[in-house]
Amino acid sequence: MSDPVELVLGGKIHDIGAFMVRRTLPQAKRRHLGPFVFFDEVGPATLKAGDGMDVRPHPHIGLSTVTYLFDGEILHRDSLGFVQAIKPGALNWMTAGKGIVHSERTDPALRGGGLKIHGIQTWVALPPDLEECEPSFSHHPADTLPETKIGGVALKLILGSAYGLVSPVPSAWPIFYVHAEFAAGTALTMTDEHPERGFYVVSGKLDVAGKSYGPGELVVLRDGEANVELRASEQTRAMLLGGKALPGARTIWWNFVSSDKDRLERAKAAWKAGEFPKVPGETEFIPLPD
Repeated sequence: MSDPVELVLGGKIHDIGAFMVRRTLPQAKRRHLGPFVFFDEVGPATLKAGDGMDVRPHPHIGLSTVTYLFDGEILHRDSLGFVQAIKPGALNWMTAGKGIVHSERTDPALRGGGLKIHGIQTWVALPPDLEECEPSFSHHPADTLPETKIGGVALKLILGSAYGLVSPVPSAWPIFYVHAEFAAGTALTMTDEHPERGFYVVSGKLDVAGKSYGPGELVVLRDGEANVELRASEQTRAMLLGGKALPGARTIWWNFVSSDKDRLERAKAAWKAGEFPKVPGETEFIPLPD
């Protein structure tokens, strides 16, 4: 039997103070998986009294951000005027297009200590003809995202289409993003609907073709491998993701994504000059990195 796994990526851990973040995409070995160009696991952590998330206003271009939580709450504010708390099982979907600014914070009312924080933040690159689209934001409560159960594995579709489900989130490119909960002893065949596919183990472990993969590993499957079985010997949480690769290369610099390197330079200059729109009610901002 051939090994259906092409590549296994371990994330790099960053200490941002109140909690850790594990970054798995991008890496030199793999810059994207389908249209996903960035993948961070936030936490898990239990916050001390007074602690919280305080990501000051910062800009994005050329991408959509995807925020999905298992535990905790994050308060989103953006330059379009949206103020939205995201809770477990819901989705915040923000399309930057030609430019947007947002902050991510813990509500002061939740800083008494004991708040758990755990989730995934990803970026999806936009197709070339939409990189300069108008920015937008939408929130999708947990009960609006479609769910099913296959062979004892509970699935929630966040983006795109897979396993007979279609997400209510409008996406401009073939994509899938699924939250999967495996009971011990259950198995799931990876969807064959998309050319680029992989899975990220959040907790527990998954076995594929006799090999085990554990927390913090992003496992990329070979293109065209059909009927790949993911088997859990213990209770396991995983994210299944991928889609069709976007045409052309994408360059990521800080919070900017573009197929045009000159566009990145213009975005840098605009942020440094204070030309991006402001987040109402916010006066802080993250300076352009040196």
